[in-house]
Amino acid sequence: MSPEDDCSTFLVRHAWLSLRSVVAEALVQHDLSVAQFASLMMLEASPGLSVADVARKVSSARQSANEMLGGLERAGLVERRPHPNDRRAQQIFLTDAGRERLAAARPTVRAVEERLAAGFTEADLAVVRLWLARMAAASSPTF
Repeated sequence: MSPEDDCSTFLVRHAWLSLRSVVAEALVQHDLSVAQFASLMMLEASPGLSVADVARKVSSARQSANEMLGGLERAGLVERRPHPNDRRAQQIFLTDAGRERLAAARPTVRAVEERLAAGFTEADLAVVRLWLARMAAASSPTF
């Protein structure tokens, strides 16, 4: 075993970069980037997120998230609305076209994940998901 194989941080990073690359290739047919796909999923689950919320959730700078959301907005997949309590902020919502694009792309991403998970049992995958969720929760800032 190499020293890198003994470091969870390195392994997770390597797995993420590899997975991201394969998913990015698959999402080309839906005209979406990985960050755009993730943003659409988040906005479906939590309508009305702010640009700052999206930036935090996709681990990017606010300016980068704003530019990415601008692309989704120009494509008609999201819309910005004034925040009801903060006139400086905007809330982001999926449009019907955004929901349709997400619905079309989801099976593509699922197929990639299933192909990459071939050979693992459901129990194996459950442990991995649990570990990843716990690691993410443990490293999330608490405000």
